[in-house]
Amino acid sequence: MGGQTDERTDGQNSGISGRHKTLVCFCCHGVSQFPPSSGITPAQPAGFQHLVALYEGRICKAQRGPLPGVECKALDPEQIIPFGKQRDGGARVVHVSHSLLFLLQHLLRPPSGGIWRSLGTSAAGLQRKAQAESPKAEGVFPVTMIPGDGVGPELMHSVKEVFKAAAVPVQFDEHHLSEVQNMASEEILDKILGSMNNSRVAIIGKIHTPMEYKGELASYDMRLRRKLDLFANVVHVNSLPGYKTRHNNLDLVIIREQTEGEYSSLEHESSKGVIECMKIITRAKSQRIAKFAFDFATKKGRSKVTAVHKANIMKLGDGLFLRCCEEVSELYPKIKFDTMIIDNCCMQLVQNPYQFDVLVMPNLYGNIIDNLAAGLVGGAGVVPGESYSAEYAVFEMGARHPFAQAVGRNIANPTAMLLSSANMLRHLNLEHHSTLISDAVRKVIKVGKVRTPDMGGYSTSYDFTRAVIAAMTE
Repeated sequence: MGGQTDERTDGQNSGISGRHKTLVCFCCHGVSQFPPSSGITPAQPAGFQHLVALYEGRICKAQRGPLPGVECKALDPEQIIPFGKQRDGGARVVHVSHSLLFLLQHLLRPPSGGIWRSLGTSAAGLQRKAQAESPKAEGVFPVTMIPGDGVGPELMHSVKEVFKAAAVPVQFDEHHLSEVQNMASEEILDKILGSMNNSRVAIIGKIHTPMEYKGELASYDMRLRRKLDLFANVVHVNSLPGYKTRHNNLDLVIIREQTEGEYSSLEHESSKGVIECMKIITRAKSQRIAKFAFDFATKKGRSKVTAVHKANIMKLGDGLFLRCCEEVSELYPKIKFDTMIIDNCCMQLVQNPYQFDVLVMPNLYGNIIDNLAAGLVGGAGVVPGESYSAEYAVFEMGARHPFAQAVGRNIANPTAMLLSSANMLRHLNLEHHSTLISDAVRKVIKVGKVRTPDMGGYSTSYDFTRAVIAAMTE
């Protein structure tokens, strides 16, 4: 790119076929490599890859890295040149036959590591085109799917149906991992890890953890988290317009450290009738989750982070977590920081949840607060969540509940899983598909004619899924 011959890129470009649309892409390693005639004015050279697409007179940008002082202007259509040629300065001009998705996937080629989700696009016309066209193989995103236990497979079926109706360019690599259905082994776990190394993104259902001790303390679900280093669990607690609960207009985020704490699987019987269970808290992981929380608050335009703890009793363990949060907070002077003891936090969430914005906490507290907060806005069936590492992103229901009593009855609520899948598409920079699906889900709930039993209705999972599909086409 950017003046240097790239056999891989040229090979991909030569495979583009079909009628060209008014979409032009400049792609280079440095802004300084754009020709003056492109209308893109750099303030200084930069060593990042940058893409600018012109679609029907609108500029669409996707970037990897900062853009200090760079101003983007509309390109003159007269400057468009044929496919495969180059201008002075080495910038490559490419005509593309389908959507901006192809450019993002194959021209920018985002790195496998990290969370790369900064796409802003004003090309509204791409939305309808993306739905009408079948995506080409080159533009399809691989996604690992683990249906899980309970109603997980039924909810994944809803996701597949909605994605098919919306022509979402995603290909699922499905794997079944279940300890209760005897579908759990190191071989299966290795296959899932191999799939994740390829896709870097997964959508999963709840993997039930049996209470019986069978010689291994760490469940396969926990082992998967550790192998992927999914240290940050994020749960979005938002009221749904049209569905009344005791507290309306709620908007808060719970961030949970989920690789240590009480979930370290370090238990033993020191003497007969005496069990010791170790809680591990480290400075490195406490600082990491604290920084993640403040970075999240900064990126999302939120104003406050609350650290939840029990340092008054666990003075060393939770004391270390609290000190790390306080130290990190000093690096973010624009974000208000406060602390709250876990038991008081539970009461305050029930009495006055509006005081919270972003909450960050150790592992066990996060598991409890996730479910408590889900109850404030409608229960486990309506709250989406996701888990992140430096390289992977896993999307799931915010309140992990298998809802085993609903299996096979066609009454599970697909809302949380569909909203999680929409968040996954946003992570993949498929903003138009993400908005299409999330808006349709919220519209169905707001209208109120189709609701599953957990929301006081009589509709089936199938009814809700069909209603969402219908709402996408309106």
